[in-house]
Amino acid sequence: MSMDILEIARVQVLEEGRGLSADQALRCLELPDERLHDLLALAHEVRMKWCGPEVEVEGIVSLKTGGCPEDCHFCSQSGQFTSPVRSVWLDIPSLVRSAVETAETGATEFCIVAAVRGPDQRLMDQVREGVKAIREAVEINVACSLGMLTQAQVDELAEMGVHRYNHNLETARSHFGQVVTTHSWEERWQTCEMVRAAGMELCCGGIIGMGETREQRAEFAGQLGELGPDEVPLNFLNPRPGTPFASFPLVEGPEALKTIATFRLALPRTILRYAGGRELTLGDLGTREGMLGGINAIIVGNYLTTLGRSPESDLALLADLKMPIKALSQAL
Repeated sequence: MSMDILEIARVQVLEEGRGLSADQALRCLELPDERLHDLLALAHEVRMKWCGPEVEVEGIVSLKTGGCPEDCHFCSQSGQFTSPVRSVWLDIPSLVRSAVETAETGATEFCIVAAVRGPDQRLMDQVREGVKAIREAVEINVACSLGMLTQAQVDELAEMGVHRYNHNLETARSHFGQVVTTHSWEERWQTCEMVRAAGMELCCGGIIGMGETREQRAEFAGQLGELGPDEVPLNFLNPRPGTPFASFPLVEGPEALKTIATFRLALPRTILRYAGGRELTLGDLGTREGMLGGINAIIVGNYLTTLGRSPESDLALLADLKMPIKALSQAL
């Protein structure tokens, strides 16, 4: 009879700080629902030991929305689908105003996002202007998410003072072709490696609920463990009208919580962030359970094309849980 996976994780992850392998992660994902409380409790212990009680709060804004040439099947910003999102550019004063409002919530991170395959010179120039204006107006870390990068662009963003770069792998390597066909998983991985080598923090996660199997979720956790990003945003699919995934079902709450706890056990020292879809998948009670099951960072306010919880609701929850807001990269 094999040893209980939570007993193994208690020694390997909690005591020794070594994340679960993909095979071990699968055993956690396959635990029956009656073991969910035990799984969440252990994940919370791991988070508290290796990360502490602090929570990193981030706001995001889209500099360029819609009109993306890629065919990411979950995304309403793709120009290939009939979704209602259309191409719009945000001006610099509006970008700065968003950064100031984000900082006023207590957030320590502000991410500039653009719906592109990768940035052209116009976008890079706008980002440079925007980063400079934000840093002159407010004290907040600036992150970017601009798609796939060349080495020259990586170097330019680092020189601008961009603190963190987001580039999600989205899903397991074995499932990626069912999600995107216009570029490869390997191209995304290459951008992630260049970002890390340039000294910027790397934010890299994905979306749960895009038709992947539990085995592929475990595979994805293992691949993120290999990459070792500073932050992993966990999104849950919010099916968008007009996209190929529009009719996909929402991830069930217990399954989502198992995934959160398992990713924490696979990534004991990583900033694990609540991102899109948690409002639908988990609701208020589930959001609280996830904060006590491994999550130690959140995006406040709205997402790129979907609505989130109010910042006040999230900040009140953190206060109730006695979890202080802090820039975790300084602590870890």
